Amino acid sequence: MNWLIWAVLSAFFAGLTAVLAKVGVENVNSNLATAIRTVVILIFAWSVALFTKSQPLSTIGKRTWIFLILSGLATGLSWLCYFRALQLGEASRVAPVDKLSVVIAIALAAIFLHESLTWHHWVGGVLIFEGATVLAYA
Repeated sequence: MNWLIWAVLSAFFAGLTAVLAKVGVENVNSNLATAIRTVVILIFAWSVALFTKSQPLSTIGKRTWIFLILSGLATGLSWLCYFRALQLGEASRVAPVDKLSVVIAIALAAIFLHESLTWHHWVGGVLIFEGATVLAYA
C-alpha cells in the first residue's frame, strides 16, 4: 500500500478516536483517561513491533533516540490537551481545531526541515485553518 492509503486510514482512526474518547472522558478525569489510553497504546505498539520483528533497539542511534523521545513528549502533551478539550467541548468542534496541527506541521517542516512549500501547501493550509475556524465557532 502506498502512503496515501495509510494516511487515509490514519485519518479514519483519528476521527474514530475523537468520538470514542469523547464518550470515554465523560465520567473520568481527563489526565487519567490519557494515562489509560497511553497504556493501551504502549501494549499495542510493542506487540506490533515484536510481532513484525522490528530491528534491535541496539541499532538505533543516539540522535534518533533523542528525537523519538522528544516526539513522544510532544505526543503526550498533545493527548493531555486533546482529552481535556474533549472533556470541555464538543468532539465535532474540538477535532477540527486539533487538525490545525496540519498547518503547524507544514510551517515547521518548511522552517526546520527546509521543505519547499508550493501554492498547494499555502492554499490547503489556509483552507484547513478557515475550516477549523468555521467549525470551532459553529
